[in-house]
Amino acid sequence: QVQLVESGGGLVQPGGSLTLSCAVSGGTLDFYAIGWFRQVPGKLREGISCSKVGNTGSTYAESVKGRFTISRDNAKNMVYLQMDSLQPEDTGVYYCRAADYCSGSAASPMGHDYWGQGTQVTVSS
Repeated sequence: QVQLVESGGGLVQPGGSLTLSCAVSGGTLDFYAIGWFRQVPGKLREGISCSKVGNTGSTYAESVKGRFTISRDNAKNMVYLQMDSLQPEDTGVYYCRAADYCSGSAASPMGHDYWGQGTQVTVSS
């Protein structure tokens, strides 16, 4: 069973940076598309970035393009989300997901669908 554990959330001032980490166990990282999702109270969970199967490319939502960078370290079974120039609207719970392919900026399942528990990011002065 694939398990994902996020870490690295916290409180940051506007304009600041954070790096989120997603530790993946129980599976081969290269086999999965790995996505980061953000959820704000009262709204649907939004896919904001996706790393393609085999680490062959990545996609971003328009709201984070140019500010966020997704990366993965297959040797460590880790996926990261570097977040720069953070704004209050980036506040939310961030989840990582292991699935089968990237559909736009969202990792999407075709039989494989694993989520982490989420980590809170708060951008506020």
